[in-house]
Amino acid sequence: QVQLVESGGGLVQAGGSLRLSCAPSGRTLSTYAVGWFRQAPGKGREFVAGISRSGTSTDYADSVKGRFTMSRDNAKNTVYLQMNSLKPEDTSVYYCAAKVDYYRDYVVFTAYRSYDYWGQGTQVTVEP
Repeated sequence: QVQLVESGGGLVQAGGSLRLSCAPSGRTLSTYAVGWFRQAPGKGREFVAGISRSGTSTDYADSVKGRFTMSRDNAKNTVYLQMNSLKPEDTSVYYCAAKVDYYRDYVVFTAYRSYDYWGQGTQVTVEP
């Protein structure tokens, strides 16, 4: 069992930046592909960004391309989501998710059903 802990959410004005972090409790992330999802009130959970097990491949939702950057530092056992040029429509609860992947260095998973473990979420609020 992997427990994921997100941090870094908060309140920011439009145009500002935040960096979210995701770290597992008691396990190494090096054998997991990781994704960030978000869910606003009354809406479904949507894919934001994903990174392969090795960190060599990333993918982003069209709505965040050019503004968000996902990275991982396996030595620090942490995954990051750098969010720049934030917009009010980015306001959501952001979730980190991990999928066991022992063999594929380059695969990014975008479907939430692909993931095995989820964090509790961190709130991001962007004021106009």
